[in-house]
Amino acid sequence: MNLLEAFDVSVTFKAFGYEVQAVKNVDFVLPQGKVVGIVGESGSGKSTFARVLSGLQEPTGGYVTYLGAPIQDGKEIYKGELRKAVQMVFQDPYSSLNPRMRIINAVAEAVRVHQNPNKAEAQQIALDLLKRMGISEIDAFKYPSSLSGGQRQRASVARALSVQPKILIADEPTSAIDQSAQSQLLELFSELIKDGLSIVLVSHDLGVIRYLTDNVYVMQNGEFVETGSSSKIFENPSNEYTQKLIASIPSSGKK
Repeated sequence: MNLLEAFDVSVTFKAFGYEVQAVKNVDFVLPQGKVVGIVGESGSGKSTFARVLSGLQEPTGGYVTYLGAPIQDGKEIYKGELRKAVQMVFQDPYSSLNPRMRIINAVAEAVRVHQNPNKAEAQQIALDLLKRMGISEIDAFKYPSSLSGGQRQRASVARALSVQPKILIADEPTSAIDQSAQSQLLELFSELIKDGLSIVLVSHDLGVIRYLTDNVYVMQNGEFVETGSSSKIFENPSNEYTQKLIASIPSSGKK
């Protein structure tokens, strides 16, 4: 079963009197229980497309479906069920963490909105979730500014998971954290995948994409120039752009 599908999606922005087409008539499929990677260089349009998949960005053309139903049709299913079903983790975790709120309260707030427990229950659920993300009870009561970049990113994942989503869209989740924190986050994603979470992983880092994904979409200038299974893309790429990307992977990132 396909959870998310995109059909002929395009996104056009107006800037300084000109129109810029960031995404150009692309199709996409996220099967249930799978991890699908979107890879490309900075400015390729992958983050814009990820926002379309999450419902945060309206497409200029085409449409996206969740379980077969269009998500940009203005219906309440989009505002309610979809917001719970699809959660997004951003490159900068500050975008989803209130700097004036302790980490545990930020996660508990999301728990209360979507799961409707009382305040004490919500805080306990939040604490258990943060501990699973590798954040200690002491750190859970700190403000975002007091945590490392890796801890903030894991807290951001915890907040996203607090609504019990079906799909996690992670946009460059490892690009702003150090190598050790990257490894911890990738191990966390591996555990979530085993639990049945479906993930869209957006990254310019092909080492990360290769480590986690089942299928890969390669984006260049707003278009998918190559798609296929992860093994096919990395072992036998047919597109010249894909070949150049793979050739640029450091030897330590290759299997």
